[in-house]
Amino acid sequence: MNRILIAAAAVVLTTPLAMAGPIDSACVRSERGARQAALCGCAQQVADQMLSRSDQRRAARFFRDPHEAQVVRMSKSDRDNAFWARYKRFAGAAEVYCR
Repeated sequence: MNRILIAAAAVVLTTPLAMAGPIDSACVRSERGARQAALCGCAQQVADQMLSRSDQRRAARFFRDPHEAQVVRMSKSDRDNAFWARYKRFAGAAEVYCR
């Protein structure tokens, strides 16, 4: 019985680590990210601390369509501007933390 509980606890505790988040998944699928999986994982760790899941999904789209980042950056919408401010803070922190 103890072995079953220990095994179940191990699965529960390690499952979140094994699941890739939106930033990590998009990064790994990108041209550069495929060669830098550790960097992608690090960026996901920072994203988990700084961005909501919704913001992570939105930022992940930038890997597939970099032009979308430019559109958001140039937007006059308050929603886009607030997102861009959060995204810039995340990108700056990821750059420092993931060196």
